[in-house]
Amino acid sequence: MDSLAAAPGTGPATSPLPILRKPRPAARFEDLPTDRTLVMGILNVTPDSFSDGGKHATADTAIAAGLRMFYAGADIIDVGGESTRPGADDVSPDEEQRRVLPVIEALVKAGALVSIDTTHASTAAAALKAGAAIINDVSGLTIEPEMVELVAASKAPYVLTHRRGDARTMNSLAEYTDVAGEVVAELAGVRDKLYAAGVAREQIIIDPGLGFAKNDAQNWELLQNLDQLDSLGHKVLVAASRKRFLGTLLTVAGKSAAPDERDGATAAITAISAFRGAWAVRVHDVGSSLDAVKVAARMAAAPKAAAPSSAIPRTT
Repeated sequence: MDSLAAAPGTGPATSPLPILRKPRPAARFEDLPTDRTLVMGILNVTPDSFSDGGKHATADTAIAAGLRMFYAGADIIDVGGESTRPGADDVSPDEEQRRVLPVIEALVKAGALVSIDTTHASTAAAALKAGAAIINDVSGLTIEPEMVELVAASKAPYVLTHRRGDARTMNSLAEYTDVAGEVVAELAGVRDKLYAAGVAREQIIIDPGLGFAKNDAQNWELLQNLDQLDSLGHKVLVAASRKRFLGTLLTVAGKSAAPDERDGATAAITAISAFRGAWAVRVHDVGSSLDAVKVAARMAAAPKAAAPSSAIPRTT
């Protein structure tokens, strides 16, 4: 595996295999920066993900892509072996683990903090054993009982995502009267199951599930009301990167913007989410979102002048 790592910017730009730098101790969750919103890089080790399916479908290409994100400054690398896009086919835990475990092991060896993007408790357990530090579970309201038990026993940080149904049914379940209020209430219900099993409040990270059982208008309404998630008392992860509602927004001449043409809009949402206090954003393009969170952090640190008095000064 050591033959795979190379610093970015060395060798041909098209080479999928930069060289692994000297292995170093894996990063720890408790050592993550706290002075700005974190950037979680998306690494899909799949043939069918909506944005980059097939680009990182082998261990070598996935490791190289993960290393590039890590060396570019990603705080967390989120490794997934099953597409969660609407209509995606199920992947068995055995196949999912075959895809992700070598990648996790290599990235952890390089010093990266890794999260495992899975809905399967057995894959999450195997990933933790391989060195992953965080479980990112988009199963939403259908969380496996075994996953609840694993989170309680492992003490690992756990991303609880809002989703109704599964990849095949969720689009038909996007019916809300008050999307933000209902998302908060449904997340609270699942969160309480985690509490009942012994999961600590500090372990839980909330993801409102943009694009999961939500249409375009509902996604924008959720973003407008991110502050309502604060009532749950947990860190908040925003995962809007390259999603379909951004493509719709950027439609030109009747054609939706392609996934890789949505990074500018993604960075804009990163800046807004960061300024509103999101714990992390999950993105495909690490560099633009790192810039965006730094801008938001600097803006938040700048002094704000008191509002000017509305009174008109007297003249003598």
